Amino acid sequence: MSNEQSPSPQSPPVEEPRARELRVGVVGIGWAGQQHLKAYASLEGVRIVSVAGMEQDLRESLQAEYSIPKAFADWEEMLEHGGLDAISVAVPTFLHAPIAIAALERGLHVLSEKPIARNAAEGQAMVDAARKAGRILDVAFNHRRRGDIQALKEVIDDGGLGRPYYAKASWLRRSGIPTLGSWFTNPELAGGGPLADIGVHALDYALHLLGEPKVVAVSATTHAELGPRGRGGNNRYSAMATSHAFEVEDFASAFLRLEGGATLLIEAGWASYRETDDLLDFMVYGTDGGAELKAQGNPLAPVGKLSVFTERDGENADYVPQALPGRAHQAVVEDFVTAIRGGEEVWGEHDGSQALYRAQIIDACYQSAREQTEVRL
Repeated sequence: MSNEQSPSPQSPPVEEPRARELRVGVVGIGWAGQQHLKAYASLEGVRIVSVAGMEQDLRESLQAEYSIPKAFADWEEMLEHGGLDAISVAVPTFLHAPIAIAALERGLHVLSEKPIARNAAEGQAMVDAARKAGRILDVAFNHRRRGDIQALKEVIDDGGLGRPYYAKASWLRRSGIPTLGSWFTNPELAGGGPLADIGVHALDYALHLLGEPKVVAVSATTHAELGPRGRGGNNRYSAMATSHAFEVEDFASAFLRLEGGATLLIEAGWASYRETDDLLDFMVYGTDGGAELKAQGNPLAPVGKLSVFTERDGENADYVPQALPGRAHQAVVEDFVTAIRGGEEVWGEHDGSQALYRAQIIDACYQSAREQTEVRL
């Protein structure tokens, strides 16, 4: 893979963004899209020039709030209007690939919400488009930006746990199924249930913490026990909103064999009979220490309970690393803008390939669950 690729011949020339104001647009005006708008608006030298979303009242309200010159109901019209250097894609998963590819082919940089796409094949098409265009494709994994995860990352990278050999990462809800009948519970629109939705976050921060080990095999199971019966929703997530069928899992677990012999367990659940508060956690055992992180609440606590377990001179020497609240989407957007301003010499490092690898692992997990067998990558 070359880092010196240039835009395709069909792409219009794009002026070097380091020398002037960066012009951005946001497609999607739900919660995630609003996080992107807020982050862009806080940055010097960045101007939001367009926004696209289907909800007219909300679109007009956000346009006024952020003084955005142009607002569109249709993302294609926004891209055709031009005047952009980069866009954020914060829409249902089935639209990630078509919007990102269309933008990349126009010579724009793209920041997409997770997961990269419904499946690895679509994700590969996005990565290929980024490489061909010589433009950035980043995917927003905001939970790896948590302050507690960053603090634990420092401990592991500094050798504080020795060599990690077993880890577990979970995101579990009691009653957290997104609206039944919405795109979230339709596999053709979402690509899957909680494994694809929140499990990909757990997979991402776990691999990030462990130093990006290669996954050599997966063995997974999925269950749909509550959603099909209209259970598993509350005031935040209503599973009773429509009469449409529930067509994805509501709980999944996956056992991942890592290169070198280590193992990783991933759990993702929208609904199960457990304690009320959401739980995002990570546990790791290493040759010289272990650690546990638990963030609970609705919404999740900004800083979870983080403990490191080790010993010194044969005695327990456990401690609590200092962790401040992370900056979530603000940090994601800042990193994206910094990469754009870094110029062509760094753009090739941001081609979406890491997010694609997550999609390949998720695909293997779903295959394993369907076939009830271990799948090698």
